[in-house]
Amino acid sequence: MTTSAATKHWTKGKLQDLVFFQRGFDITKAQQSEGPVPVISSSGVTSFHSEAKAVGPGVVIGRKGTLGSVHYSEVDYWPHDTTLWSKDLRGHNPHFVYFYLHTINFKRFDVGNSNPTLNRNHIHDLPALIPPLDTQTRIADILSAYDDLIENNRRRMALLEDAARLLFREWFIRLRFPGHEHTPITNGVPEGWERKRIGDVAECVGGGTPSTAVPQYWDDGDVTWVTPTDVTRNSNFVLLDSEKKITEAGLQHSSAKLVPPHAVLMTSRASVGFFAVANRKVCTNQGFISILPKAAHLWPYFLFHLSERVEEIRAMGSGSTYPEVSRGKFRELNVLMPKQSLATAFCEQAAELLKQIHILKQQNHKLRAARDLLLPRLMSGEVAV
Repeated sequence: MTTSAATKHWTKGKLQDLVFFQRGFDITKAQQSEGPVPVISSSGVTSFHSEAKAVGPGVVIGRKGTLGSVHYSEVDYWPHDTTLWSKDLRGHNPHFVYFYLHTINFKRFDVGNSNPTLNRNHIHDLPALIPPLDTQTRIADILSAYDDLIENNRRRMALLEDAARLLFREWFIRLRFPGHEHTPITNGVPEGWERKRIGDVAECVGGGTPSTAVPQYWDDGDVTWVTPTDVTRNSNFVLLDSEKKITEAGLQHSSAKLVPPHAVLMTSRASVGFFAVANRKVCTNQGFISILPKAAHLWPYFLFHLSERVEEIRAMGSGSTYPEVSRGKFRELNVLMPKQSLATAFCEQAAELLKQIHILKQQNHKLRAARDLLLPRLMSGEVAV
């Protein structure tokens, strides 16, 4: 079926014929009271409140800050002042509207000076090709199937990470490790375990940034270069990729260091104490300390041990502009090293769980790519349903 035949019964109109937006409602954290209602800002659900301002299902787009981000709520919600929300869906399928909005580059309508801002009056008159309701539902069902698989995988990843974290806490915090019944404990340290400085048991590597004024350090680069945003926006410890790449020349002409697979990456500047591991060689900018255990197979133990001590690590930060943990100070952090056999047993189990997370994350990457490829073709009628 040709595109023209597929869209024979579709209506040419404007975006406001599909959905009418209204600016959200301001509310501070202090003004919120505990409840089940999601408060949706331009970056998504940020908190929960006892009162709703909009009836679900509804669609929200970022108006200020994270401009043009698209969010969906099945339940009643509070759209924040940093958003535009679907006051009137015009009788259309809410999920279809949600997916349709992903085809629009809202950033080109930015009217802000220093802070990106979206004006609803500038988008309501955008041309829109609107299919009949039954076609909308079929399109939404196809795309929702991808999102359902992605969400199911996300939940499985969360359960796998929880399982590894709970095992760590059981063995190394509650000290209910295999054989604990017969192990004497003195001052909180089981017999055969040792307290050591992290600088004695791991190499701590800093990062760097190649000069942005030199194109050959960046253009067509294939060296994975990690920034704190890659990690802080990461939903779990497993990092698949980074937003930017640098070249071999950029690596050689900066203080960035290439670290081996499974190095523990810790943000050490501004947003201190976020962790990730990658399954490939990577380098980082200067906002990281990369931890390389001298016993290379013990990286899962170091990952969970350090992530359980986030507040302590953050308290080590200093700086007038933003908090930063220096490598010198970090090397003095004490770590509790269990018996080799116990640490190895934990690492084998945790590494397997993290491997499963990596596989699921790869699956989600492929699902998103397939959905995003199909999305504009469905919305234009190129693919008939």
